[in-house]
Amino acid sequence: MQNRDTLALLPTGGGKSITFQVPALARPGICLVISPLIALMRDQVESLKSRGIKAVAIHSALSRYEIDIALENCIYGNYKFLYLSPERLGTDLFKARLESMKVNLLAVDEAHCISQWGYDFRPTYLEIAKIRAMLPGVPVLALTATATPSVADDIQKQLGFPNQNVIRQSFERKNLAYQVHQTEDKLARLLKILNKNNGSGIIYVRSRKKTREIADFLTKNNISASYYHAGLDSKIRQAREKDWQNGNNRIMVSTNAFGMGIDKADVRTVVHVDLPDSPEAYFQEAGRAGRDGEKSLAVLLYHQSDKKSLEQSMLVRFPGIDKIRKVYTALGHYYQLIPGAGKGQVYNFSLRDFCLKFGFHTVVAYHSLKHIERAGFIELTEEIDLPSRLFFRVNRDDLYKFQVANSRYDGIIKLLLRAYSGLFTDFCRVDLDLLAKKAKARPELIKKVVESLQTQGIVYYLEPKK
Repeated sequence: MQNRDTLALLPTGGGKSITFQVPALARPGICLVISPLIALMRDQVESLKSRGIKAVAIHSALSRYEIDIALENCIYGNYKFLYLSPERLGTDLFKARLESMKVNLLAVDEAHCISQWGYDFRPTYLEIAKIRAMLPGVPVLALTATATPSVADDIQKQLGFPNQNVIRQSFERKNLAYQVHQTEDKLARLLKILNKNNGSGIIYVRSRKKTREIADFLTKNNISASYYHAGLDSKIRQAREKDWQNGNNRIMVSTNAFGMGIDKADVRTVVHVDLPDSPEAYFQEAGRAGRDGEKSLAVLLYHQSDKKSLEQSMLVRFPGIDKIRKVYTALGHYYQLIPGAGKGQVYNFSLRDFCLKFGFHTVVAYHSLKHIERAGFIELTEEIDLPSRLFFRVNRDDLYKFQVANSRYDGIIKLLLRAYSGLFTDFCRVDLDLLAKKAKARPELIKKVVESLQTQGIVYYLEPKK
């Protein structure tokens, strides 16, 4: 609020988002929020919209036309928050529109990603310093839950802070009890912990197979549980997350794919059955317990063999340079790109299909791609599913004239206008199956009519993206 660049080190669950949302709302103009997680951006935008605050997120999963409309709204539509994935910062389209925006604050979430000393360095975060030159006088608020002193210094250097300014909140969570149990039988100890401590919980493991095995074990022992990992179909993941959020399932057994952006305050127990990759990762995952301030438990189950397993996994996580080169070369062949092509392009990618075609081990290929990303050659965005979206390309007057002249489309247009608001200003999520039920028609027919409206330039319709 004093226009000073600030780095805020706040613990997981400490309400970091409100530290930029409140100052941004108190000032005229729009707040730019840089975040590496599409799912998290989407959750925050939906949360702001539910409170009547205009917000939009732009990321590589959107079409160019959607991005164009979103940026126009940020200039002329009185929007308060623009969430961006870091790879969007360097695009000519964004830079051109940024000049017309009245920006009041630049917030950088997960700011440790800008530091090469950080555990999750992302080269595209370095674009933020270039954007700053286009925003003279606009303060920066950098936020992270995990930064060593050297990383904190590097964050401020990379973001061009004129003076060091760090706000540190204590990472001590007085309501959390941390425990480490060395045990020969982890499942027996896990069962004992969950029977002794009531309430919702998360169990973290390192393998997808183990998520299912432990969830089955808990269910057989009368503890309602489900499992979650990135390999599951998106609809299954969403349904299981919802069941857990609503208390229909008490325990979620998961890889580290679960938890980021999860807003469930009453998690009473977090148990790590396997050792996580780093102390930072452990602290962040364990910190998902007790966000409501009530007493909660964070437990690490340890066996002598765990250390050896972790050491072996490090060999997989850091493939040799020859393997990384082979994966990079294969990636060019996969998309049939000639040397020098592909810059700035976005492609759908199936790791499983890629590995089958070129005979790579999935884990080795994944970590090779992550190293190629850290070197700045590619950008991997996390898996995302987008629903059908629709936008009216004509104004209300022209739409009315079209309805009068084309009565066969009148019913579907009225149905769209009754079911959804904001279709003239932005892309809105639409459910064609639901519209078909209301119209008592087949979904294929509704889709065909909508596609016909698109052909005639009345609407812009985007298929679900999976």
